[in-house]
Formats: sequence, structure tokens, C-alpha cells
Amino acid sequence: MALGNPWPTTASRGADGALSLGGVDVRTLAAEHGTPLYVIDEADMRGRATAFRDAFGEAFAGIGSECEVYYASKASLSARIAGWMAEDGLHMDVASLGELEIALAGGMPAARIGLHGNNKSDAELVRALEVGVGRIIVDSTMEITVLAALAARLGVVAPVMVRVTTGVHAGGHEYIATSHEDQKFGLSLASGAALEAMIECFEQPSLHLLGIHTHIGSQILGIDAFEESAERMLGLRAQFAEATGTWLEEIDLGGGYAIAYVEDDEELAPTRAAQAIAGVIGRIVAGAAVAMPRFSIEPGRAIAGPAGVTLYTVGVTKDVTLEDGGTRQYVAVDGGMSDHMRTITYGAEYTAALAARVSEAPGVQSRVVGKHCESGDIVVRDVQLPADTARGDLLVVPATGAYGRTMSNNYNALLRPAVVSVRKGETTVHIRRDRIEDLLALQQ
Repeated sequence: MALGNPWPTTASRGADGALSLGGVDVRTLAAEHGTPLYVIDEADMRGRATAFRDAFGEAFAGIGSECEVYYASKASLSARIAGWMAEDGLHMDVASLGELEIALAGGMPAARIGLHGNNKSDAELVRALEVGVGRIIVDSTMEITVLAALAARLGVVAPVMVRVTTGVHAGGHEYIATSHEDQKFGLSLASGAALEAMIECFEQPSLHLLGIHTHIGSQILGIDAFEESAERMLGLRAQFAEATGTWLEEIDLGGGYAIAYVEDDEELAPTRAAQAIAGVIGRIVAGAAVAMPRFSIEPGRAIAGPAGVTLYTVGVTKDVTLEDGGTRQYVAVDGGMSDHMRTITYGAEYTAALAARVSEAPGVQSRVVGKHCESGDIVVRDVQLPADTARGDLLVVPATGAYGRTMSNNYNALLRPAVVSVRKGETTVHIRRDRIEDLLALQQ
């Protein structure tokens, strides 16, 4: 039996209720790699990557432009994932020295890497210049000064884009809405700071201003915000041309495309987004009778999120009486907020299901929690699970391919889970499970 959203495309259940992913039984995965365990459906993830590549490539070709896809590595990263993205013709954005080195180790060409970050260190900037990244997205006037000096010292010209705060508000939780004025990212369009920074980059002999960049938020379902952001960025490009006589080569429109986390959730399809955004841009540029720039986008969650699940083993279960007289079944698993941060951080909603058997018991109001010393250590806030959910059961939480391992930690000295991918009955380890020896090796 095949499963729909929010499950990976190869997810299915056998007659005995056991879930398989990529042709691999989850009981085999748990036995061989332990739990908690992050599992990536390779075919699903790569299929989503190429869907964005093709949809945006075709839509923008239709208006006489091109659009490159930069996979946002913060969502999910391993050397193997970097290799997949390189093989499939994507670029990659990174936001730290560690992300940069993993991308390079996986075979992503430096020229197809963009370096982000609101507070890049000298070491990060120097390494990016040494390996020849394709672009550095500057986030402040101070960074412009620092980068120009470092590039001059190394005798290179740094390719840069200016990150712009457009004032377009989109996304879910306030922590993932990134284009309002009162936050740490970017330079304001409304105040004129963005235009001033662009001119400053343009005048620096050790910098080459490629274009402008914006990111308006995450988990965005509607098209309107993307269209409005694109229109404002084209307007800023025109202001720069008026001030300098030069039309910038590229505009990056960021990411933030929504995915399904629970049943009946909608997701923003790449084709729909690409056609709508390209249509708006085509009309504006044609009406202004100016040269068409190149474009780029940065989907991460929309590529990685639906492709991944997390496997847990159930420990303690207990029923708790609620104030309204009802009960809630608490199901504690062998991980928690150390491997699944988004529920406690953003109030994100997920679902869960038994992964290895059929239950005839009725579904009851349940909450999946972790084993950490925090009452907020919640994996799934509300879900119907069988009343006979018991110690030793395998539990699976779908749509965890983004921001699982990359946000994981060792709170309570728990060991971070392994990351494996599955495809056509084969399993590949991307990142091994932490060992106690890893924790002790850091002790002095």
C-alpha cells in the first residue's frame, strides 16, 4: 500500500504493516543502524531537486532568462548529498566554514557555491576566496569593508551579491520570516541602505558586484509574496542602473517553498511557483524595455524535507488525565529535542505512525515526547496512535528530512543519530551515529 503526503514517494506498507522506504524494510534499518535514525529516500530527494531545476529552468527560458537552483545546505547536508546535487546540476549555498568544506568534500565545484551568513569570520571569507566560490552574499556595510580588504590582500576580486531586506513578510513562525526590517539579516530597501551598499560594492576595485539577493521567509504556500518580492528587487535593480549606468547581472529570489508536514497539508509545487514568478518578471522587464537579468533560487526544505523520516523505538507509555476529564496517551521515544528541534523551536506540527506492525486497537489522542529533562521535549504534539502502542514498537515521524540532523545536538549527552539513505533495496550510510568515545574525546 503506497502512502501519500507527507511520506516519501517510495514509502509503502506490507500486509503485516511494516513500512518500507526505497525498497528497504524499516525493521532492517533499525536492526542494522539503531534508533533514532534519520532515513533519506534518495529517489525522492533527487527527484525533487531536478523538479525545481527543470521547472524554473523552463519557466525562465520562456521569458528569455535562466534560473539556477542553489540547494540550501542548512536543511540537510552530507558529503553524499553535496555529490547528488552536483551530479544533478544544482548549485549549493552554504553559511559556514563547515558547510563549505563538506560541500567541497562531496564534489560540489567551488564555482557553484554561494557563501551566506550575517556574521562571516575572516577565516570563512579567506577560505571562500582561496577556493574560488562563485559568490559571497554580503550582509552588512562592515562586511563589505572587511571583504574588500581581504580580497585585496590576497590579490583576487571577490564576486559578491548584496542581501536585501525587501519588507515583504511571508512564512510561518516569526523566527523564519526573514525580510522584515527589525531582524539581523540584510540591508534595507526602504531606508536606502541596500542601494548604498550596492554602490559601495560597485566602487570597490577588489569586489565584483554580480547582483542582489533576498530571502523572505520559509514554509510559504502563497505565490503573492514571491511575486511582490521579485517586483521590488527589479525596482531596486533599476534604481542602481539609474545611479551607476550599469544593469546588474543577477537577482536571487531565495527560497521558502512550503512542504506537507501532516496529512491534508498542501505544498507549493515547483511548476506553479516557477510559472507564476517568471510571468510577473517577464511582464515587468518587457514593460520597462531593459535587459533581462539571470535569476537564482534557494530551495532547501522543499527538496530535503519530504524525502526524510526519523525512526524511533518506543520506551515508556502512559495515560495522563486532562483538565477536561479526557486522557492523553504519552508515548516516549529514545530521542527527542536533541534530534528533532523544530517542534520546540517553532511549534511545528508533525505526525507519527507505528512502523512495523498492524494494530487493531482504536486510535487515541496521543503525544510523542522525548527522553530529555524538559517538559517542552515534544516530537509530535497531537496525533492519533493505537491504544496498544507499547515498549519496543518502532515509531516513524515523516517529513523530517530538513533540519533534523543539521539542528541536532548532544543535550543530556545523548548521541546524535546516524543518517542513511535508501534506494532500490540498498542502504548507504552518510553520517555514522555518535559514539560515547566521541563525547569523551572532547573532554580535557
